[in-house]
Amino acid sequence: MHEFIREFSLGGDGPTIAIKDTIDIGGHATTAASRALADAPAAQNHAEVVERVLAAGWRIVGKANMHELAFGMTGINDFTGTPRNPQDATRIPGGSSSGSAAAVGLSLADAALGTDTGGSIRGPAACCGVAGFKPTFGRVSRRGVAPRESSLDCVGPFARDMRMIVEAMAAITPGFDRVAALASGGTCNVGVVAVDALPAIRDAVARAPVQAGFATRPIELAHFAAAFDAGLTVINAETWRAFGHLVETGQLGADLDARLRNASKTTDAQLEAAERVRRDITAAIDAALESVDVLILPTLPAFPVTIDEARNGVSVIAMSSLIRPFNLSGHPALSLPLPVGGSTLKAGLQIVGRKGADEQVCAIATRFEAAIAG
Repeated sequence: MHEFIREFSLGGDGPTIAIKDTIDIGGHATTAASRALADAPAAQNHAEVVERVLAAGWRIVGKANMHELAFGMTGINDFTGTPRNPQDATRIPGGSSSGSAAAVGLSLADAALGTDTGGSIRGPAACCGVAGFKPTFGRVSRRGVAPRESSLDCVGPFARDMRMIVEAMAAITPGFDRVAALASGGTCNVGVVAVDALPAIRDAVARAPVQAGFATRPIELAHFAAAFDAGLTVINAETWRAFGHLVETGQLGADLDARLRNASKTTDAQLEAAERVRRDITAAIDAALESVDVLILPTLPAFPVTIDEARNGVSVIAMSSLIRPFNLSGHPALSLPLPVGGSTLKAGLQIVGRKGADEQVCAIATRFEAAIAG
């Protein structure tokens, strides 16, 4: 339906990949799925990640649709269309990398690249029943990616299985150790983070390490709720800085216009407080990861709402409550499809690792995948 903004073919005869429309592909406009940027000139150069996938022989199959300006969690877009949720067409696909998750879930591409500023890879992955990985902040180049400056945003891959996640990471990440990322041996100690979520999803998360034969311990993360709020403060300030000038065009969707105007009110004092929380939550996560290899928790606290519910004003702000804190802290975080008892929908198992330990997160996720597949 609306999984791609533009379909085309570029590159070799390797795996196929879709590219989110905030990532430059030379010769194609980067419009961020916004009417306000619909007449943008074609990008002159490829983003570095695009250069890398082409050099690795992958074939780009199109620009993936998204929530306008990457500033929203639903994926609903009245200008370019709303990508179809592969798990349930009545439900939101999640945002902002909605088209990337949908294209993979519908087997229109082997993998896709998205961006994650406040959960925009992991959220859609959980909604659409696919895997999505936000690498350690700064591990993957953002050259040629909008917004140009961000202290939160990461480029990362979507795929239907961990093998392809690892192949995509190896393609876009200098020095990524493919062998280590698929290693299956060794013990694993898992910290299960206490969170507020739908009981059936929480139970599925708790069962996963048991199924995988991993040792577990409960984890309480201090400053977690504060990090959710602080992350939004930083996102608001940085998104206003990047895209606030587009309000004057009068061409933004109503939801974007309202939220950008609200974002413009972010104060220096709020930002200073958010930076204090950033230091606190980073230290808390680092401390928790001294005693375990990874942390696990649900990706989303509940299943995605329907498109009609979202259009009728049902709040979706809590969707990012369990994912945004790890943008603020910069830790690698991966969402893996998670079967849930009594539901035909899969939820997301979020796996969080130490900074720079992206290969270890992938290896542990691969072992979870083998244990919980169903």
